[in-house]
Amino acid sequence: MPRMLDVSEDVRAEIGDEEADRLLVGETAPGSYDCTSCRTPGDSEQERTSTVLFVGDETAVLAFAHATCIPSQVVQVPEAQLQGAVRSITGEEAGGDLPEQAVLGVTSGLVLINGALHPALVVEPTGPIARPGSEADRDDFLPLLIEQGFLPVAEVDREPSVLSGWSVLVAMGQLHAVLQPGTGGGSPVAWWQAHQPLQVTDGWRAAANKTHRVLVFAAPAGSIGHQPREDLLRDALEKAAAGGRLVAAAMPLAGT
Repeated sequence: MPRMLDVSEDVRAEIGDEEADRLLVGETAPGSYDCTSCRTPGDSEQERTSTVLFVGDETAVLAFAHATCIPSQVVQVPEAQLQGAVRSITGEEAGGDLPEQAVLGVTSGLVLINGALHPALVVEPTGPIARPGSEADRDDFLPLLIEQGFLPVAEVDREPSVLSGWSVLVAMGQLHAVLQPGTGGGSPVAWWQAHQPLQVTDGWRAAANKTHRVLVFAAPAGSIGHQPREDLLRDALEKAAAGGRLVAAAMPLAGT
């Protein structure tokens, strides 16, 4: 039976016209699926469905999502991350060592703004982030982010504006990466990626599925710390904002 599938030109170019046509007529596309973004069930025979192709250096994985969650697209993912996702699908344990360059710590939580709960990520480096070519002990983390379009936060009670081209990748119900625009208009690349996909709470996923965007807060090393409760995380965010040590942006929740 024909499926209500959206196959973008980028996805078609990667998988070929023959495979794209087989998907559209229902030969290779599943009827039911778990949305790769919100993880709730979908039915490609009954509702518009996006094809999302995750591509690594050697591996490609085709996934499906509600068209209302994310559009059909190709997502460039580091090969190790994609292999980890494949292992999790097949029941094999993902392994490997933490990359040395992974210096950004990410915490998920819910933030109350104007009476509504918003899914949020808080990014804090494990140490100073120096601008290339500058003194090693200098921390340019916030200036670098402001140059990318993040805005200083004066009050946590105000929702930050959307940062064009950036997005938060949630696949198979887990947090995989924060993506930024590729150079020269190319495919998005990982600004931060999880060593292993990070679990988020059911409440976080529900809020993300409702708003279709994630608020990303960032602060210099030592500003937030690991907070065991969301109320303590909120207090830490407010203190960082009051001290001029917090920037933020809203990003679409998508396969990008």
